[in-house]
Amino acid sequence: MKHGKHSWIFNNNEVYIKGTATVSGPKEKAGPLGQTFDYSYEDLYCDGKTWEQAEQNILNKSINMCIDKSKIREDAIDLIISGDLLNQTVASNYTARNYESSFLGVFGACSTSMQTLAMGASLVDSGNCNYVLASTSSHYSTAERQFRYPTEYGGQKPDTATSTVTGAGSALISKEHSSIQVEGATIGKVIDFGADDPLDMGSAMAPAAADTIVQHLKDFNRTPEDYDLILTGDLSSVGTPIVKKLAYQSGYDIENVHRDCGLMVYHSNQNIFAGGSGCAASAIVTYGQVIQQLKAGELNKVLVVATGALLSPTIVQQKETIPCIAHGVVLKRVSTS
Repeated sequence: MKHGKHSWIFNNNEVYIKGTATVSGPKEKAGPLGQTFDYSYEDLYCDGKTWEQAEQNILNKSINMCIDKSKIREDAIDLIISGDLLNQTVASNYTARNYESSFLGVFGACSTSMQTLAMGASLVDSGNCNYVLASTSSHYSTAERQFRYPTEYGGQKPDTATSTVTGAGSALISKEHSSIQVEGATIGKVIDFGADDPLDMGSAMAPAAADTIVQHLKDFNRTPEDYDLILTGDLSSVGTPIVKKLAYQSGYDIENVHRDCGLMVYHSNQNIFAGGSGCAASAIVTYGQVIQQLKAGELNKVLVVATGALLSPTIVQQKETIPCIAHGVVLKRVSTS
């Protein structure tokens, strides 16, 4: 049901997360959240012969592990919704060949984790689906050569650059009661503040993140203090202070509850410049540590705002500015009794 101007609340059928799974690369495993991932590969090839095969393997692994952890039959899944950063979302499309479920491929850049989760929750809430699997992936070497330069090129990067997270995350959404409820979502709008540097995504995405956070709080008539955590996707050390300032200028102080997934995945000495980025940044943090903390009662209500820059290499070369978007989903801990 529509809630406010840009939000949905899921109250036709209560919507829950039945299970999640996270898969990472070796660099992410070595980071501060390494022990929260379900599986980690030892090298970037991830049992594939090419980088694109590697990303497919990561995504496929996360989907299979999510199904196993959810304790349901694969053929019970009505729909898989997935997206990635590659042209024609090939990682998701090619992975979907392995399953008999209906499939929707989507592109929201690095906002895809919450885009797929919001879409899946809406379909379960409407009664059109009983089980929806929402997933996304990214890989350092596939994304870097598509949006910047092949890693073999060895091009120099500024301090504002980010490092694409190698990983995948999947969540199974259903009406079956569990301890994690998907309460609602705020669907962002495309915002272009005139940024034109593809090596500074934090500055480009921060206005979209702030707009979605502020709109969400207005639509739900809430304050930042109503949340234990407001989590953004990959604003990095550059975009994080900007989103806090923009939210404050709109009357909302998120300083004490905000964290950014891109700053949580890696240690500062892992040569990641301004932080982590990519679809997997928000996916592996949310479906890993955050879900675990919600289940343990360490968190009770979380707003996850995944952020994405909607650019392509061609349009950047044409000196266009970079439009961005952010989608937010509310996860809350509920009693299972």
